Amino acid sequence: MWWVIRITAIVSIVIYILRLTGVLPILGRTLEPVMSFLGLPGEASLAYVSGYFVNVYSAIAACASLNLSARSITILAVLVMCSHNMIVETAVQKKTGSSALRIVLVRTLSGLILAFILNRILQFEAQGAVGAVAEEKITLADSFVPWAVSLLKLCLKMAVLILLLSIVQQALNEFGIMKALTIVVRWPLKLFGLPEDTSFLWIVANTLGLAYGAAVMFQEKEKGRIHDREIQLLNTHISISHSNIEDLILFASIGGIWWIILLARWAGSIVLVWEERLEFYIRDRFTKFAG
Repeated sequence: MWWVIRITAIVSIVIYILRLTGVLPILGRTLEPVMSFLGLPGEASLAYVSGYFVNVYSAIAACASLNLSARSITILAVLVMCSHNMIVETAVQKKTGSSALRIVLVRTLSGLILAFILNRILQFEAQGAVGAVAEEKITLADSFVPWAVSLLKLCLKMAVLILLLSIVQQALNEFGIMKALTIVVRWPLKLFGLPEDTSFLWIVANTLGLAYGAAVMFQEKEKGRIHDREIQLLNTHISISHSNIEDLILFASIGGIWWIILLARWAGSIVLVWEERLEFYIRDRFTKFAG
């Protein structure tokens, strides 16, 4: 709990300083050509940068202030939801044993590729004009207290949820409910290429998020209930497909098409997991042959 909260607080402080000094809007402006390539207006880059380094909430706040079509919001939502809160969530996944570099590459490239594909597929609306990124100006006097209160609320929320998750996880194992959950999600997990032992962690990551799921994953790994390869496969899946309730509702509330966002991320995660399973197979065959 302390480790996750500490990372979140440090990143929040850094991002707040970047916003205060005007560096974050500059980063947004540099991505205008990328946004145009994805069929998005230039100002959408600020929402992407905010989401990439902070979280989905900051991206939605920026997105809600823009006059975007449902098509544009849907594409931007997939882009952000695949690669949001990158620093904190990468640190969390690295803690469970995954490669930080691989996670960053997978999440960043998956978001860009899926957004590019959707830009080609979704032709039911005009793309709209490409505009310039609006200058974001904040002052220390006006912003410090709201930011500090927001950070405190987030840390308290994470602490409570992680504690409750730990209790729930122990209760599910103690009373045999985990086996029932495994049966319920068995077929979706097979489609996703995930082992049955990851069922509870998959449910947690999809309902509450990656950071909370990883907190429980720490315990499962320490107790030997989940093995390294199972962790690798699950991390690959949830790296681009997690928080599929709250985040979907939030983007749908500002005009995004929720089922396209969900199916796009699921499709991407299926390809990534089965590709990694192929890597494991080839590696095992090579090791056996070499031995």
